[in-house]
Order: sequence, then C-alpha cells, then structure tokens
Amino acid sequence: MLYQLYETQRSLMEPFSDLALAAAKLYSNPLSFAGQSPFAQRVSAGYDLMHRLGKDYEKPEFGLRTIEVDGVDIAIHERVELTKPFCALRRFKRFTDDTATLEKIKGQPVVLIVAPLSGHYATLLRDTVKTMLKDHKVYITDWKNARLVPMSEGEFHLDDYVNYVQEFIRHVQGKYGNCHVMSVCQPTVPVLAAVSLMASRGETTPLTMTMMGGPIDARKSPTAVNNLAMNKSHSWFENNVIYRVPSSFPGAGRRVYPGFLQHTGFVAMNPDHHAKSHYDYFKDLIKGDDASAEAHRKFYDEYNAVLDMDADYYLETIRVVFQDFALVSGTWDVRGEDGAIERVKPGDIKTTALLSVEGELDDISGSGQTHAVHEICTGVPKALQHHYEAKGAGHYGIFSGRRWRDLVYPQVKAFIQSHQPDSQAPKAAPTAKGTVSIKAKTMASRVSNTLPTATRRIAGKRGANSP
Repeated sequence: MLYQLYETQRSLMEPFSDLALAAAKLYSNPLSFAGQSPFAQRVSAGYDLMHRLGKDYEKPEFGLRTIEVDGVDIAIHERVELTKPFCALRRFKRFTDDTATLEKIKGQPVVLIVAPLSGHYATLLRDTVKTMLKDHKVYITDWKNARLVPMSEGEFHLDDYVNYVQEFIRHVQGKYGNCHVMSVCQPTVPVLAAVSLMASRGETTPLTMTMMGGPIDARKSPTAVNNLAMNKSHSWFENNVIYRVPSSFPGAGRRVYPGFLQHTGFVAMNPDHHAKSHYDYFKDLIKGDDASAEAHRKFYDEYNAVLDMDADYYLETIRVVFQDFALVSGTWDVRGEDGAIERVKPGDIKTTALLSVEGELDDISGSGQTHAVHEICTGVPKALQHHYEAKGAGHYGIFSGRRWRDLVYPQVKAFIQSHQPDSQAPKAAPTAKGTVSIKAKTMASRVSNTLPTATRRIAGKRGANSP
C-alpha cells in the first residue's frame, strides 16, 4: 500500500515540479518582465530548488564518449555484450586512428567491474570506469531496476547473483583467455563466492581479484549500516521494507525493496549534510556561481536516482552477510544454474592474486571488513596477497573522486599489471610513499607459472584482439 501511495503522491507532484522549472527559467531570463523584478534571482533560485526536490530522477547514462591517453583522444563505444533478466553486461570499447596508441591499448589487461546492487545504478561507478579505461579494457555489470522486470522472468536470489558473475567471467575469459575482476562494496561477497565455486570445480579463475570497501566480515568495526542489518530480525525487514510493485510498471506484483525507501535511508544517515548542500545550492544560484551549481546537479542527479531490489535477493543478503556471516563461517551453500547445491570454499582459490582496498574514514564498510578476505583465502600464497588503505578516504572516495584517482587507482593499476602474463606485462607503475610495493616482472612471472599451460597459450595471443 505504501508504494501505491508514494506513486500517487509523486504523480500529483510532477506537474507542480514542471511548473516550478518553468517559473525558474522565467525569473532567470533578464529579457522577461518577471526577470527584471528586484528579487528575480532569489525567486528563480527558490523555484529551481523546488523543482529539484520534487522531480523524478531517472536512470542516468554513463555518458563516456572519449578519453585521453598520452595526449590522444580515444572514442568510446558503449554496448551491451550479454543481457540477463536482472542485469546487462556492458562493454566500453575503445577506438582510435592513431597506430601507436592502438598498438598500445590492444594488449592492455581486461577488467570486469562488478558494480553494487544496493540501491544506486552502476553509473555511480562512472569515475571508476572512466579512469580504468585509460589503461584497461573494461566491462561492467549494469543491474536492472526490479520494478521494470516482468513477473514472468521469475524471482532473483542471491544465488542468481553469484551465477550471473560466474557467467560474465566465463564470457570475458572466452574472448581473452582470462581477465581481472574488481568488485566495489556489496559485490565483494558474491564475487568471492563465484570465484571460490569456480576454483572448487577446477575452472580457470581470474588472474586477480580486487576487493574494495566490502562487508566480507561485517562483524569487524561495525558501522551504523551494519548495526541496523544485524540488530533487526529477518521478519522485521520483510514486514517493514518489502512491498509489491504497483500496476503502472512492467514488474507489477513483484516483491521489492523500493528505491524511494532506500533513498530515504541514505538521506536519514546524514540529514544535516544534505540540508546544507541544498542551501548552498540555493546561494550559488543567487550568486550566479554556475560551476558550483552544476556540480551539485551532477552529484544529486546520480545520488537521487535509485532502483528497486528484488525482495528475495535483498532479504537473503541481509541473512547471509549480516546475520549468519555465512561466508566467513564456512556455512554458505549456493544453488547453481543446474540446481546443484555447492558449499562456498574460499580456501580453494589457489592462483588468483588478491588485493583488498579500504578507506580510512569509510562509514559504510568499517575498518578490517574487507581485509578479512585474506583470512579466509588460505589457499592464495601470501606473496600474491596485498592490502591498501587509502588515507583520508571515505566509502565513496575509494572509487570516485580525487583520492580514487590519485591514491587508489595507481595501486590498482600496478597490481593488475604486475599479474599479467609475461608476454603482456607492462612496466611497473611507480609506488607512492607509504603504499604497498608491487614488483611487476617478478609477480607476473610467478602468476604465469601457476597458470595452466593452455591458459598461458591463449593469453599470449591476446595482443591480436581489438581493444
């Protein structure tokens, strides 16, 4: 019922939001009669803010058209490689007419970025993708809004998430021989499960796994988010945050955790900050500070765009990750696409190098939660395990913004490059002061020797593929 009431209220507010936008433009136009009134700028700013507080935020686009590599502009073509009922695998293919640049990017590492399914769209990682594209071939999981998925497509469980990740890894491996996997926040748990199951079956596992700010062991330094998930019962979540999609959407009748409730929770975590941000936006409009106002719009266009999550997936994540701690306890069983149930055993991973990344000020995944991956991946040699803590970085800072680009990315880049096969290993990136030291040639040789012969043979031919 709450979902229907929210949609009714939103539909009623939509025309007023549109009128507010029209009024804002009218009062901001110096050629109009209204725009020449004494308080026109203030009135325009007030209407503009009213519009943004009342409008409906649709899914943003990545909008990556070009990147610059060594002074050369490279065109980016975004396309869907695989599509599943609840997710699409997107590829950002790079094109250039510069022969030297083309030769350089053809042999670069292939990275599958697994985006979080925790309220926001995959476009939240736009800065992550843009930065990675300079030195890597990039794929990303683009999760769909559950309210747009018809009931005929069935339910979506945490097990399905794990199966999707395995299918995407196999798809990329089929094109390039192998790949590197990066998971940000929520997917660190299902990605580790996916790779563990592949290792247990004797399948080729990714060359590296980069785990960033995720709740591998939510018992360590629990945050406010962790405490809510751990202190409320499973039935509380089912009775208080799960609703059915209204009839106006393709997924009518599906049980979901609605995006508008998630957004309310995001804002409630730090209401003073958001109130101040909107007030600062109002003042920037009055002052005519267009750059600051546009920065505010870009951030909240992304932040306010939320998606519904299938109820089964959400409730199972709460239970497995935050209540049973099934991954670190060794009690997690996953049902595969063939219906067989398999135990997740991270200790079976042997040849995949491991990098964990944490933010010093992360208030979503507390200190030590991601580092815990090293404690359960007992089969990975210590020489292939690395950890990095980004000083001064919060949760979003480890994958977006200046600290991501200046502190975290150089470490991720060096780590991935150092575990490329010999035939493709570039020179090691310089190591920043106080960070993990990674020697590219030595590590690449060590990983190459642990890979199956057939995999090394395929990887050696990867230079012939298009970037």
